[in-house]
Amino acid sequence: MTQLNAHNLSVSYEKRRIIQELNVTLPEGKIIGLIGPNGSGKSTFLKALARILTPEAGQIWLDDQLIEKYPSKEVAKKIAMLAQGSVANLALSVKEVVSYGRYPYVKGFRQLSLADHQQIEWALQATGLTKLADRNINALSGGQRQRVWIAMALAQDTEILILDEPTTYLDPAHQLEVLNLLEEINQKNHKTILMSIHDLNLASRFCDYLYGMKDGHLILEGSPNEVLTKEGMAQLFGIDAEIVQLPSGKPVILTYEIQAEVGEV
Repeated sequence: MTQLNAHNLSVSYEKRRIIQELNVTLPEGKIIGLIGPNGSGKSTFLKALARILTPEAGQIWLDDQLIEKYPSKEVAKKIAMLAQGSVANLALSVKEVVSYGRYPYVKGFRQLSLADHQQIEWALQATGLTKLADRNINALSGGQRQRVWIAMALAQDTEILILDEPTTYLDPAHQLEVLNLLEEINQKNHKTILMSIHDLNLASRFCDYLYGMKDGHLILEGSPNEVLTKEGMAQLFGIDAEIVQLPSGKPVILTYEIQAEVGEV
């Protein structure tokens, strides 16, 4: 499987350092959740891993080679990224949008090959979009549009999927729809999925492994049971959380309060 590692990674954005000497080795074939407060650097980190942003210092290794040594199309054959707030106001059909995922495999001005079309059809089928293939993307619901972007990423046929808040702005039913889909893709196709996610209980339910980021530093990592603890939530978010275990063994946050400052009366 494709390996992705970051060593002493530092990333700046608009002359301000966002990521500070971060070290990560993605667990292969797992669903990995990236959690942390707003402004902690999650999106910047994901973009650096996908080579959308260039690190200020440190290294990112893709398999046994520095990622910057690969041609752009070769990176796109190994890593697919779904950025936050993907544009939906397009006069394109679902199938046309999904077909853009085959860009790394098309040479020059050649037409899509039979293999390309087969991969597109598989991505549509895997995401439950076959019957909507000819529908204009603007006519779809939020959950359906998010499935289109995921289908486009699947059409790239990569072993690693990176998703920046794939459930943002979705109602609870559509959040579950998208996360159930990602879980199915992970289990059936053994793809490594790294996603930032705000809902901690959904992170616990769907993720095998969690990274906790704060102020550009990775301060927690491990299984949901190791990260979603009373101490961990106080350290990461400054909250006093009440946490219980479900029969499944996964932790759930029942309620929380803002953590009292030391010495506060």
